[in-house]
Amino acid sequence: MSKTVLYMSMSVDGFIAGPNAGPGNGLGDGGHRLHEWFLPDADAAHRRDLGHLAGASREVMDEAMATGAVVAGRRTFELAGGWGGDHHDGVPIFVLSRHRPDPDLQGPGVTYVSDVTTAMNLARDAAGGKDVLVHGARTAQLALAAGVLDELQIHLVPVLIGQGEPLFENLPPDHIELELLRAADGPGVTHLRYRVRTEG
Repeated sequence: MSKTVLYMSMSVDGFIAGPNAGPGNGLGDGGHRLHEWFLPDADAAHRRDLGHLAGASREVMDEAMATGAVVAGRRTFELAGGWGGDHHDGVPIFVLSRHRPDPDLQGPGVTYVSDVTTAMNLARDAAGGKDVLVHGARTAQLALAAGVLDELQIHLVPVLIGQGEPLFENLPPDHIELELLRAADGPGVTHLRYRVRTEG
């Protein structure tokens, strides 16, 4: 069955981007450090070239690139330039947004949705039995609160950024229990995969 899986590189102190993230500086000041484990020299042009990866890092990136749909928050989508309309392999992209779409970032495979549960359900249907890749801190927070995020794949990078955009800033006060499914080391990163535990 299709699972919704957050894929996110994060510093040990919980940040997914440095300060001052914005257009032209999508990862914020110094935020590229969080992606050095898979983007050599922070070169986004090598995003689809995984030949330099091995072991656990290659395995988790192969899993990410085997997903059948993407759900992303609007800010994440826009800072990434909409991935040029193709995150990977032409899979459909569902953008969580309450505002009108940016006409420059619309494409045949991009759908804007205003509700996180609807976005996740549409993505599951579109994924054809494959997992759904989830991007964005706010999207993850909303999905966790709504109970529609199944797993978290955290790429933990051994650095303390100190400030920037935290991954888990606006969660509800209730505990969300996680079950560790995998912990594997790669060069400059530890890959942690958790299942979100549900009651019952």
